[in-house]
Amino acid sequence: MAQAYTPGLKVTPQVRWRARRVLPIAGEVLVSAGQTVAARDIVARTFMPGDVTPVNVAKLLSIPAADVPRCMLKPVGESVAAGEPLARSQGLFGLFRSEVKAPASGTIEAISPITGQVMLRGAPLVVQVRAYLSGTVVEVLPQEGVVVEADVALVQGIFGVGGEAYGPVRPVCDRPDQDLTEERLAPDLRGAVVIGGRRITQAAVRAAQQIGVAALVSGGIDDQDLREILGYDLGVAVTGNEALGLTLIITEGFGEIAMADRTFHLLRQHAGAEAAVNGATQIRAGVMRPEVVIPRGTAAAVVLGGAPTSGVLEPGVTVRVIREPYFGCLGTVVELPPEPRVLESESKARVVEVKLADGRRAVVPRANVELVES
Repeated sequence: MAQAYTPGLKVTPQVRWRARRVLPIAGEVLVSAGQTVAARDIVARTFMPGDVTPVNVAKLLSIPAADVPRCMLKPVGESVAAGEPLARSQGLFGLFRSEVKAPASGTIEAISPITGQVMLRGAPLVVQVRAYLSGTVVEVLPQEGVVVEADVALVQGIFGVGGEAYGPVRPVCDRPDQDLTEERLAPDLRGAVVIGGRRITQAAVRAAQQIGVAALVSGGIDDQDLREILGYDLGVAVTGNEALGLTLIITEGFGEIAMADRTFHLLRQHAGAEAAVNGATQIRAGVMRPEVVIPRGTAAAVVLGGAPTSGVLEPGVTVRVIREPYFGCLGTVVELPPEPRVLESESKARVVEVKLADGRRAVVPRANVELVES
């Protein structure tokens, strides 16, 4: 039987999924192996060094840099509050003294007799990592983090922006071909993962930001709308750190593309369930896809998330076309002709014949499809 290998994304009602949750620097793990955790539970914590505020005491007091240590009111290691006197000049016969006040709270980290600078180190910044999955800790990585495993319903998208978010699944469209507009958003959606249908409008994103929606999930978005929402053009780097106030996940692609029927109905079936979402996307080496993860309890499942899949493209599997003129269409592989064919561009490529959802048959290059894994 003819077969090939191609990248894929998962849309499945049940899969055993693993999330590796690690700190950016060494810290403290707060849970143990075998422990049951909720998605919002903090599983690891560390402290990043606070910001440094330089103060040019020599210049502010109009004294030589070598005199700065003698003018300091507190030594290295002492804390100081914003607005508190930090240094005072000797003056003339004890008169006409000048004073420098701390511009920020912190600890005196260094006093330089060479530059006349004083360094104030701000309070340490707490960095916490949440479990992300409601499941079981199956591995503890000492001073780094944990691996959490759970049986979940999983929907991976094509593109996303914004980081991790949590909330109940709240569908607002009755059909996958309905646009997600601002009229469909109400104040009671605050903190929810809102499920749309076709295109997310720019006005809907603005309304969701004002309401405090946790995430928006829909089939497509206009690239110009996305540019105006972000305020800049996205490059090819990893997304996920955008300061939007919400997470945005696109399941199909750019333009007016309806959400795939089975994706739409899978998400609607879990209305009211708590979900974890992540918009982080990377399309180059080390592919990351945005995802919606909904815990399913302890029923048996066999696929481990994060592990490489076989990616077998063969007759009978479901695929999505990712290039025009069938961009966004779902279908079933009918045949994989072994010999390269001449395309409309007059180039040669190995192709796949796909029966689309509407009954049409399309012949497209194998590089222009991706698996939709169930």
